[in-house]
Amino acid sequence: MITLAEGLRLPTNGLDYTILALYFIVVLGIGFAAKRSVKTSLDFFLSGRSLPAWVTGLAFVAANLGATEILGMAANGAQYGAYTVHWYWIGAIPAMVFLGLVMMPFYYGSKVRSVPEFLLHRFGPSSHLLSSVIFAVSSVLIAGVNLYAMAIVLQALLGWPQWIAIVVAGFFVLAYITIGGLSSAIYNEVLQFFVILAALIPLTIVGLKRVGGWDGLTDSLSSSHGDAFLTAWKGTGIGEGNPLGANWLTIVLGLGFVMSFGYWTTNFAEVQRALSAKNLSAAKRTPLIAAFPKIFIPLVVVVPGLIALVMEPSLGKSKDGLQYNDAIPVLMRDLLPNGVLGIAVTGLLAAFMAGMAANVSSFNTVFTNDIWAAYLKKGREDAHYLKTGRIVTAVGVLIGMGTAFIASSFSNIMNYLQTLFSFFNVPLFVVFIIGMFWKRTSAAAGFWGLLSGTAAAMVNYFWLYKQGIIAIPSDQGANFVSSIVAFIVGALVMFVVTLCTEPKSAESLAGLVYGTRSPGMAELPAEGDDAWYRKPALLGWSAVVLAALCYVPFSF
Repeated sequence: MITLAEGLRLPTNGLDYTILALYFIVVLGIGFAAKRSVKTSLDFFLSGRSLPAWVTGLAFVAANLGATEILGMAANGAQYGAYTVHWYWIGAIPAMVFLGLVMMPFYYGSKVRSVPEFLLHRFGPSSHLLSSVIFAVSSVLIAGVNLYAMAIVLQALLGWPQWIAIVVAGFFVLAYITIGGLSSAIYNEVLQFFVILAALIPLTIVGLKRVGGWDGLTDSLSSSHGDAFLTAWKGTGIGEGNPLGANWLTIVLGLGFVMSFGYWTTNFAEVQRALSAKNLSAAKRTPLIAAFPKIFIPLVVVVPGLIALVMEPSLGKSKDGLQYNDAIPVLMRDLLPNGVLGIAVTGLLAAFMAGMAANVSSFNTVFTNDIWAAYLKKGREDAHYLKTGRIVTAVGVLIGMGTAFIASSFSNIMNYLQTLFSFFNVPLFVVFIIGMFWKRTSAAAGFWGLLSGTAAAMVNYFWLYKQGIIAIPSDQGANFVSSIVAFIVGALVMFVVTLCTEPKSAESLAGLVYGTRSPGMAELPAEGDDAWYRKPALLGWSAVVLAALCYVPFSF
């Protein structure tokens, strides 16, 4: 649960609330402007596959840059120090590049409307239905996390009652998605990306100035927490102790491979943005364009957490005082004047809305196309599914309000999110990766691999870890282990089941397995020039090299 200290009420005034009101007006205006382009269900769910790469790329990174990440990763920065950069440079960039270069040709080229629909073509209806239900459940759970966290923050910072905060933000997300569909969500996410940066960049700059610049920050933290606190790898040897409770093997395999690839390559809340691009070239470039700003997000998320620790050394010292979750609000309270404070509050609210909108828009697509249209109401006219999508959007927001209270049972909001990812995204990833690279993989193997991987992660977390049968130093370490267990169990089950069952025919696998192509996967023309930024491979490897170089100052 995100709990903020009592003394964090911000000194907001009329100017701050005016900025907030203007933002809400612009958000609704974008929704009404996007409504004119919504004529079919494809327009509503995938923006008619018409958006340019730079728009989908910024929406891709903004959909992930929710306030739970901003507050959670700033808290992790204050608690764990430079270890937090692993979530970006190992836990995001390589998987985003893999999605763009390897998986988007399969997703976009096969003309599927969702990630579960790809499983329908590759493995059949059993895996399709199971993955659709799993994704629908995880979407509303994560949407609830954003709503709950936002309500707690606004109650502490602005004095709004929790129910008012939930209703206000839920209403605006519901309104602009229902009116303008995915196009409205995506264009608002582009706006929200810049609003979030407008809030975090001044906070970071003013904060660094207050603590004596980068040298003052590092000197202060080195003297109070030791040199290892400002390095990413020191203390991560097997058998060594560190605040993160994870060694280099669990970081690389659990976070860097299994959890990271599981999230970025199968989470439809992200993939949906790339599927809305206007052609395959733009779809491949979407996560690669997003990778570049993602590289530098730690500068405005993790660094403020370090600054807050210097300004408020009492962070996390007692249960009744300031907690690590208070890092960003403390800086907002102590550093920002009115006006700029209004922008910061607006940026925080924009981040919550971006995270919630991404999950609600993906939920309505999966439920309508992969459950309603595929199994409950087949063969209806397109207008029926367009209307259903709008109704399901409202239902998703309401369910998200209900699931918000499930998040209250967890002491750390990022731990809760990482737990959900290990349960739902990792098993999907193992099914995808084996099915895409091994032709022999059978339809039954996809279903049982997905089910066994999900069950294994839950057994490891709730029984082996929570009951103390195995000793793991922290919840985050347990999540890394759960992810590894889910991947290994799912892969072994798929291998055994495949050997005991009949594979699908070669004709049915055309375009669905690496090394095969179908006419639908022929790449569409790019926008008409040969500029470097239109070459996905060059973009992707540039992002990987740049992320690796960013590790140098934090390595030892």
